[in-house]
Amino acid sequence: MKRLFLVNSGVSQKVSVFEMSVSRVPIKFVIEGIGEADGELVRHLAPRTVEAIMRKLPIEGRTAIWKEEVYFEIPVKMGNEKAKPTVEKGAIAFWPMGNALCIFYGETQPYSPVNIVGHVTKNLELFGQVKSGAKIRVERAS
Repeated sequence: MKRLFLVNSGVSQKVSVFEMSVSRVPIKFVIEGIGEADGELVRHLAPRTVEAIMRKLPIEGRTAIWKEEVYFEIPVKMGNEKAKPTVEKGAIAFWPMGNALCIFYGETQPYSPVNIVGHVTKNLELFGQVKSGAKIRVERAS
């Protein structure tokens, strides 16, 4: 991990680059053959989970569908962190049981508790067109 050294009253301290960046991180979903959707990761919702996901960006995977949810396995292993059994439409969440990132585009509730990490901000309706096995990429938005 990159570290910065700050001087405060003559005392230097190590601070993670992630700790210094904003609390809302814009991301983009690129769905092969369908289009792009925007979202944001929100640190205070699940700080350790958001940081672990951010370290792995960009992430690519193959989608699976469950009710009105698109999910795909990601290279993050994390337990429950402020896990919730219910979510709102548009939520982006990490599913600890499946090591997967989930996008809830309808009124579906998770199979088991998830760590909510953000929400889709633009083109949520695209996820309703996704078929199982579609290639998807998540990256930081510029």
